[in-house]
Amino acid sequence: MEQRNPRSRRHLCKLLGYSRQACYKQIKTEERSRMESGLLLAEVARIREVQPRAGGRKLLHMLQSYIREHKLKIGMDAFFELLREHDLLVSGRKRRVPRTTVSSHPYYKYANLVKGLTPVAPNQLWVSDITYIRLREGFAYLSLVTDAYSRKIVGFELSDRPSAKGCLTALKMALADNPSRDGQLIHHSDRGVQYCSGAYTGLLQGHRIAISMTQSGDPRENALAERVNGILKGELLQKRYKHHRQARPLIRAAIRIYNDDRPHSSINLLTPTSAHQGKGELKRLWKSRYKRDKEKEATADK
Repeated sequence: MEQRNPRSRRHLCKLLGYSRQACYKQIKTEERSRMESGLLLAEVARIREVQPRAGGRKLLHMLQSYIREHKLKIGMDAFFELLREHDLLVSGRKRRVPRTTVSSHPYYKYANLVKGLTPVAPNQLWVSDITYIRLREGFAYLSLVTDAYSRKIVGFELSDRPSAKGCLTALKMALADNPSRDGQLIHHSDRGVQYCSGAYTGLLQGHRIAISMTQSGDPRENALAERVNGILKGELLQKRYKHHRQARPLIRAAIRIYNDDRPHSSINLLTPTSAHQGKGELKRLWKSRYKRDKEKEATADK
């Protein structure tokens, strides 16, 4: 380690017009600042190992007891500057996500048949949707068919493209696993090209299944499918998979957990597989945020 020369330091202080005492004090202050920064950065790294998306404000809040314990002094602006200098700020920009619904196409778009409809038995209403799964490089696309009464995922397929082929495979699985369907079954989806294609609508019509589609881009028109996507991706599919082959068996396992093990508050805390065996009204133990907001608005207007 290079030894500091006191004589050169005195000479430097003289050139800058500072006394030796002031110069030494400044050096000591800088050394302490570097030490404090190192302590904070080490603790930030420890927190980020568990919570990689923790932002600056949250980090500073979590560090308060550590700062007091080590008698550190740092404000919010200085802390954000420290994170910025070491490229540790969490970007607020939205990540690029693939488009799964393309509704600008020449195929016929069907009317919405399910407004106000509440199924009271399995296989009265199926809802379909496509969601993306992040891979290490790129995306895979998960096509789902869900029974609206039981919340059971009755058909699914993981594809490397958001084409009609994956949707058709998921629908064929649902049809094969539910051969006995009492009464009229309705299939509801968005107006994406996959669901409007001749192959897909032809398969539905061949099995005498009524076709229903959303009439706008409002996600509430296909809210159940959106909810299922959210549960799978938010609770069971948080890992980023290396490639399509690795993702396929793990997604199959996640769907089995969703269907067989996870109780749902929307079906009286039954699992979807259990609910799919019965019929009759199922008690919902939660209220949607949209309905809560509407009720608050109505109360406020009184």
